[in-house]
Amino acid sequence: MNRPNIVFVLADDLSQNLVPYLPNVAELGRQGTTFTNYTVTDSLCCPSRASILTGRYPHNTGIVKNHGSDGGFLLFRSRGEEKSTFGTDLQHAGYRTGFFGKYLNEYQPRMRHVPPGWDTWVAGGDAYAGFDYDLDENGTVVHYGDRDQDYLTDVLSAKARAFITTSAATGEPFAAEISVYTPHLPYVPARRDASSFAGLTAPRTEAYGRIPRNAPAWLAPHSPLTAAQIKHMDSGFRQRVQTVQAIDRMIGDLRTTLAAAGVERETVLIFSSDNGYHMGEYRLNPGKQTAFDTDVVVPLVVAGAGVAAGQVIDAPVENIDLRPTFADLAGTPAPSEVDGRSLRALLAGRDPGPWRTAALIEHSDPATDPADPDHQRQSENTPPSYVALRTTAITWVEYVDGTREYYDRRTDPLQLDNLAGTLPPERGAALSAALAALARCEGAVRCHAAGAAVL
Repeated sequence: MNRPNIVFVLADDLSQNLVPYLPNVAELGRQGTTFTNYTVTDSLCCPSRASILTGRYPHNTGIVKNHGSDGGFLLFRSRGEEKSTFGTDLQHAGYRTGFFGKYLNEYQPRMRHVPPGWDTWVAGGDAYAGFDYDLDENGTVVHYGDRDQDYLTDVLSAKARAFITTSAATGEPFAAEISVYTPHLPYVPARRDASSFAGLTAPRTEAYGRIPRNAPAWLAPHSPLTAAQIKHMDSGFRQRVQTVQAIDRMIGDLRTTLAAAGVERETVLIFSSDNGYHMGEYRLNPGKQTAFDTDVVVPLVVAGAGVAAGQVIDAPVENIDLRPTFADLAGTPAPSEVDGRSLRALLAGRDPGPWRTAALIEHSDPATDPADPDHQRQSENTPPSYVALRTTAITWVEYVDGTREYYDRRTDPLQLDNLAGTLPPERGAALSAALAALARCEGAVRCHAAGAAVL
């Protein structure tokens, strides 16, 4: 299939430790390809989603926060970023395109704004509670209430499946993004799932409740978790598992719809998340934004037309690679300003040629904003601004306050021993220079060269 249909399911704050509770995702992996070193450019909703849409790092999109003068939908639009996304690529390539769900922070249905690149537009605003919300449906605001059938994940699933059925009947290629709001706070499950997984608790890995040796300055003073905090996180993890059951059913239903429409073998189905999430690891209350794997390494599972079955890939890939991958699948070149590279050869089990050895992670300390859905009530849980690089073996972090972290994940996979202070000066200098080159790169050629130079 030269120009497959594309169905992209994007979860919100779905961490790797939730994947065992997603049987349809597991089946997708058995029939397709799983990436074990897929990282996000920033473990924060809006910067990550901007990178997915544009294929560019936050230092190039200018979207480094969720709100205000340096982040959010309003800045994304005012900077003209909407004019060039994977949606516009696919639409220009002759695809029928549909978007369903969460777009960018600050977007509200009452704005009646349909971005370029989307033939069908169904987008929400602050709809995290799952009930009693509005959707902008192609420029018309529609309200959904508190009935069981109004649960947002189910509504988005039904609308996406209708889009698939209608589009398949035209015989033309189509692309859909289904961007759900769960398992983001406040962790509201469908009512049919609200009593499931009784007694389930948050995973107690070796990192749970522990501070790394030689921890960075922002993390070192953290007190042990209290009994109340532990109880709260156990309840929260159970609710998160409950919320993702509707996502998993949706994936099964999407596959059933594709098969019924006769296009399952002509479609590529992608499942991922905008960022990860920690709950108790490193003595941190629930949240994200750190450079730990809990927050920056997320699921990427792909199956369908031209995708090798049962394949596991450990090459460093990032969310900036999705846009050029979609363009490649559609038979159209990605714009020159895109920083990522197509994954199509990797998906097919072919040698992609030289590949990056390091992924870049960027983070800007967000201003305290209680209106931000990612606001951390305990400010000590939010790290200061940093840039980091992550290879298959090590993680190197440079904070704005001068603190450094170096974790050798081959011997310390949970990142509990910061070895930055023990590195030979020339090794630290080399990592710092490599990171600086990545943090200022522009375009696929320069960014790949910078990422490939890291050892």
